[in-house]
Amino acid sequence: MINRYAKFAAMTEHKHSKEPVILLDGVRVLDLSRVLAGPLCAQYLGDMGADVIKLETPGDGDDTRSWPEFRVAPDGQRASGPFLSANRNKRSLALDIKSEEGRRIVHQLVQKVDIVIESFAPGVAQRLKVDAETLRALNPRLIHCSISGFGSVGPMRHGKGYDLILQAFSGMLSITGDDGSPPMRSPFSPVDQGTGLHALIGILGALYRRQITGDGCDVEASLFDTSAAFLGYFLQNFWESGREPRKAGVGHASLCPYGVFDTADAPLILGIANDTLWRKFCALAGLNDMDLLESFATNALRVERRKETEELVTQALGYRSRDHWIKLFDEAGIPCGAVHTLGEMSTHPHSQASGMILDYEHHHFGALKGVAQPLRFDGHRTKQRLVPPLCGEHSMDILREMGLTESDIDKLISKGLVTQAATA
Repeated sequence: MINRYAKFAAMTEHKHSKEPVILLDGVRVLDLSRVLAGPLCAQYLGDMGADVIKLETPGDGDDTRSWPEFRVAPDGQRASGPFLSANRNKRSLALDIKSEEGRRIVHQLVQKVDIVIESFAPGVAQRLKVDAETLRALNPRLIHCSISGFGSVGPMRHGKGYDLILQAFSGMLSITGDDGSPPMRSPFSPVDQGTGLHALIGILGALYRRQITGDGCDVEASLFDTSAAFLGYFLQNFWESGREPRKAGVGHASLCPYGVFDTADAPLILGIANDTLWRKFCALAGLNDMDLLESFATNALRVERRKETEELVTQALGYRSRDHWIKLFDEAGIPCGAVHTLGEMSTHPHSQASGMILDYEHHHFGALKGVAQPLRFDGHRTKQRLVPPLCGEHSMDILREMGLTESDIDKLISKGLVTQAATA
């Protein structure tokens, strides 16, 4: 087994190192979650040095393994984009925990880990005996994180959690799209990903408390709580005014002009967040009619007259190219930028220099790209120590580490309770 929980004091030894800091060396995580929120949380823990064991269903594995787009290996195995994006720095154990023998192995493993993350549908964790009460009785120092759709309190606590459903339930969809248009789902699953980050924050806080008190903790994160939190200032404005917010498209409900505007050749994103920036913009854009500008002098007036303001800005920008305006506005400190495609963003010099785009070699699927953890520690990004695993790729190693004999493992395999991926 790996070293136990590293002392925080020992981390200070890395302060002046030229190598990335491994913050969670010695921390072991059992990831029982699937799809996005839980796996993303576990991946970030793995990025910071934790030993993450991803438990998967024999055969199919995580649901996202079958989602397009795919990288297909010569032997026919597939690696999906969604799976690759949330499962690096993990080892995969393919184990049937619906069986009594499988649950017994999980309970043995739980006694040797620091963190468990699960995202089962309501009632399933209890039925499988991997709920907080059961597992913390086996390991009182355990930090158990449960991720659900609606949390454990309230009449919707048994509701299933999907990003789309929570975007709708929370009111997010009521403010997306243009004024008068149907609701538009945010396509990058902000509720799922935000919940994964909230779970991560809670787990790290619980780890800190455990370092001081020795006590474990039950951590709960839900898609509903995340979606409500993300709508904080919209809700605050609603409670103050009693009015539902207007749809602002790519704009901002409280700022104007703030959004996408056409130039002579390509769209431009413009963010005028205060009246000083507005005056600078007007001077550069040739808007010098004082009588006219008096009607748009304050942000409140511009928000009130949003359509007129946006028409005025569009007309002014239409005489020059996007690059002309970006250069001019950048020099003046006016927030602006090009509206990039994913291809343009990923090949931009800043993206390349930032270290956020990873190029790596997968032992089964060849050359791949990935997105790094969006943090630096002492000036360094964390390393990708393990590529996203094949389903059950590390089953044998993990079971041997637990002390199971080759005979024990062979019996589990023969019953179909454990599988080991072919990596050759």
